[in-house]
Amino acid sequence: MKRTPVIFNHSAAIDDFVATAVLLTMPNIDLKGIVVTNADCIPDPAMDTSWRVSQFFGIENIPLTLSDARGWNSFPWEYRADCVNMGTIDILKPYSSNPLWPPYPSGEAMVTDLLVQAINAKDPATILCTGPITTITNIVANNPILLDGINEIIWMGGAIDVPGNLDPKTIPPQIANKHAEWNAYWDPSAVSVMFRLFEKVRIFPLDITDQAKITPEFKAQLKAQMEYPYSAFVYQAYELVKDQPFYEMWNTCATVFLSGRTDIYEAPELTPLEIVLSGFEQGWIRRTDNPMAHEQFVYHNFSNSDNFYNYVLEQLKR
Repeated sequence: MKRTPVIFNHSAAIDDFVATAVLLTMPNIDLKGIVVTNADCIPDPAMDTSWRVSQFFGIENIPLTLSDARGWNSFPWEYRADCVNMGTIDILKPYSSNPLWPPYPSGEAMVTDLLVQAINAKDPATILCTGPITTITNIVANNPILLDGINEIIWMGGAIDVPGNLDPKTIPPQIANKHAEWNAYWDPSAVSVMFRLFEKVRIFPLDITDQAKITPEFKAQLKAQMEYPYSAFVYQAYELVKDQPFYEMWNTCATVFLSGRTDIYEAPELTPLEIVLSGFEQGWIRRTDNPMAHEQFVYHNFSNSDNFYNYVLEQLKR
């Protein structure tokens, strides 16, 4: 089987670690490196938790790095603290901190090296980004030749035909517009750069992730298979957010696309997009009739959500 080289860029949220578990079960994926963006996390505990997770999954040989990217609108602290709690789950307690950190390996240097290798090998990498896209756009905007090292981008972000997720309970209501989603809102300019540099980005917005709730049925089935370490890991992770009804499998939803299971998703809409860069509606991704805009793939719906949940549950039986 030809394996797809993947660079995983996330921001150390709880569902990012669940997505990691699912990604590692895919025989068609060759995970080349992980870069954490300091967005929906706090950098030091995020890297510590990420290292413990790497030990748990036995992937210490896969580069784990921290990006220098900075955003425009910070995630609320209560969201960012999830990476601290994640590091305390029982299944991770036997694992230790990395004695060589800090300082942390450079995410920008790692991604650059991997893209150069991909170009030389004539085997472009897929970027899986389940946080803000800033790390990737900074790298390729500063060195456009690296675009040749990217095959495609899978990105979780935006909200097209559904409300965004800026909560006036966690940020001032004067800036909590109803259209923006956090991965886009963190750095709208980076999203604009992505739309300018890339076409046919595979975008998984809230439209589809709102259909990937952590349902009681899913949790019950996961609990029933906790003799499998991967299932126990994910169950304990999601237990941390059991009192947060808004929590979804945002990043896992986008990650499962890499499995090649075309029966799970409806065909995407191919449409040009733009993002509002300033003002009250900052971060709103919307369709545009600008003839210069690149068309992007937008995934709005599952073709069968049961297939999504069943796939995740089956992959975690290990």
